[in-house]
Amino acid sequence: MRGASRASYAELKDALDAVATGPRNSEQIGDQLFAVVALLDSEHGLRRALADGTKPADEKSGVVRQLLNGKVSTATEGLVADAAAARWATSGDFADALEELAIESLTLAAQHGGTLDDLEDDLFRFGRLVAAQPGLRLALTGPTSPDAKASLLDSLLGSKVSGPSLRLLTQVLTHPRGRSPQAVLDLAAGIAARRREQLIAVVRVAIELSDTQRQRLLATLTEAYGHGIHLNVVHDPAVLGGVSVQIGDELIDGTAASRLAEVRRKLAG
Repeated sequence: MRGASRASYAELKDALDAVATGPRNSEQIGDQLFAVVALLDSEHGLRRALADGTKPADEKSGVVRQLLNGKVSTATEGLVADAAAARWATSGDFADALEELAIESLTLAAQHGGTLDDLEDDLFRFGRLVAAQPGLRLALTGPTSPDAKASLLDSLLGSKVSGPSLRLLTQVLTHPRGRSPQAVLDLAAGIAARRREQLIAVVRVAIELSDTQRQRLLATLTEAYGHGIHLNVVHDPAVLGGVSVQIGDELIDGTAASRLAEVRRKLAG
């Protein structure tokens, strides 16, 4: 992806990070995005229409909402509607972006569940296995149905890799979109590697952060830690005011609740 497509995808990634806040809903969003990509790959006219830069953005996002409403989660519907409203260099970039977003979402599920290192390792090791086993490559690239391929992957990997790893491997290898197994595994591994380089900041607030506040906090934490940061914002009425940020074992607490607790401790002492 280049130019406008790259900028549009960056915005979609930010939107995904805001809604994929836990393992379960990250998995749901990822699976549903893969289903949308399969639909776009089978309906070329629909894909071209939704990626058409000459059509009004509101019109295209409206088509998406009519098509997906009630069939996917609100979060997934919003992401695909945002993608349709964005600018893409080609209709292929539109579908490719949604596929990469689906991989990002399943990678986020592993990150939230604490198995991201396992995911990256599983993708690498299975890629080596596929490269070394012509029979396995043939089974994954032949005319076998996606269900049969999924069954094969489950029998090979079900007891040997983490749940998120099996989920992602199954999605990308049963619907490779005309690419070799190694190519799709390399794509997924690259996304997982970039995600692993980020730290997770759990941010607790009483009132939802604006986009400006979120970006300012992200920039501040990135500069302070010298590392990529993924914000996981949690709305918590107990916070009362201010914000608390936890990165690993480190807690940065500037909430009204913590200050009140400190006053109570001093009064009691």
